[in-house]
Amino acid sequence: MRQQLVETLINKDIKDKNVLKAIGKIPRHLFMDSGFIDHAYQDKAFPIAADQTISQPYTVAFQSELLKITPEDKVLEIGTGSGYQTAVLLELGAKVYSIERQKELYKKTSTFLPKIGYRAKQLIFGDGYKGLPEEAPFQSIIVTAGAPYVPNPLLSQLAIGGRLVIPVGDKVQVMTLFIRKGPKEFEKHEFGDFRFVPMLEDKN
Repeated sequence: MRQQLVETLINKDIKDKNVLKAIGKIPRHLFMDSGFIDHAYQDKAFPIAADQTISQPYTVAFQSELLKITPEDKVLEIGTGSGYQTAVLLELGAKVYSIERQKELYKKTSTFLPKIGYRAKQLIFGDGYKGLPEEAPFQSIIVTAGAPYVPNPLLSQLAIGGRLVIPVGDKVQVMTLFIRKGPKEFEKHEFGDFRFVPMLEDKN
């Protein structure tokens, strides 16, 4: 079933062999409620706890491919969620720091990931809009929720040459890639419409 999912992604033009290998290796059904096991290897998003979703595998693969991760890259993930994207990043050899805004998901995933052999450098309960300045700079930053705007702290925490992949918009998001070219210079690329749950901000 995992191999069939990989074939589906290849047919949808995912080319990065390392990303495909990671998705082919990870037991996605473990990240979902038992009632959804039959659907685990379909290319679909599904609900998880706290009114969130586990992203469609194509979306996970697409974002991961845009990051161009090499082993030992320091990567910041905004929106740990089920931990599936986190596991993909770890399979790619990244040193992963991941922030989750929902306490229920943070607690669940913090326990679950190590149980199945995936150990991030740090899982944090906090506000993704602020990033993680104490661990910056990052070679890559990935946002797995729909951001109404691009948070400046995330841009500032990118290393020179670093890549930020973020879906920007309200009801529908445009997948956007920023590449940091200099202290104040960023290159921007857009890759079409996607749909994500909203990125939550701590207003306090």
